[in-house]
Amino acid sequence: MFESIDEKKKLLDQKRPLPVHTLRSLEEHLIVNWTYHSNAIEGNTLTLSETKVALEGITVGGKTIKEHLEAINHREAILYVLEIVQKEARLSEWQIRSIHRLILRGIDDDHAGIYRKENIVISGAQHIPPDALHVQSEMERFVKWYETDGLKRHPIERAAAVHSDFVKIHPFIDGNGRTARLLLNFELMKSGYPPIVIEKESRAEYYSALDRSHTTGDVSAFVSLVATLVDRTLDFYLQLA
Repeated sequence: MFESIDEKKKLLDQKRPLPVHTLRSLEEHLIVNWTYHSNAIEGNTLTLSETKVALEGITVGGKTIKEHLEAINHREAILYVLEIVQKEARLSEWQIRSIHRLILRGIDDDHAGIYRKENIVISGAQHIPPDALHVQSEMERFVKWYETDGLKRHPIERAAAVHSDFVKIHPFIDGNGRTARLLLNFELMKSGYPPIVIEKESRAEYYSALDRSHTTGDVSAFVSLVATLVDRTLDFYLQLA
């Protein structure tokens, strides 16, 4: 599947740079859709159209301040990721903390960018994250893996593994899922692939594939899910190019 995807990527690369207005509309579309679905997966009740309105600075009646902040913060986190991709920044604990800090800014400043000091369970999952005492060492192991074996993998496989392993550690009290999806796309975009949006309608399949990778060590189902979304997204970009 990677071969077919990489052929499509080559076609897209040949059409780059895309027209200015096409790029601008793609970015606007991405920010609204990515923000809506990533937050909806975590329980935010803003609809797609309400998310767009909230990102325009308009208050949506009947929705909480927290839900508005989740949308605004997520947009800022996306813009930050786009910026560090352009700078060709490497994945590091500092970058991970910075992304998470943006996600929780104004919502839970006490825990924004701070590794958890309490033990937690993930609702609906069989996997239990490591003891809080081991979070720092697990994150150090995670980054070391990335800088060695991780860089030897195909970019799509690496991006999926980064997401899966990060969520397995669950280093923060809250915001792990949104941060993981940002890290996944950070890896894809660094290698020239378009960012993907995991839609809330795919939440059950998404969670199941993740839990399987965490409990069995078999990440193939999650890699397949990510690869399928990359393939579809490339088709969408090629239609516009």
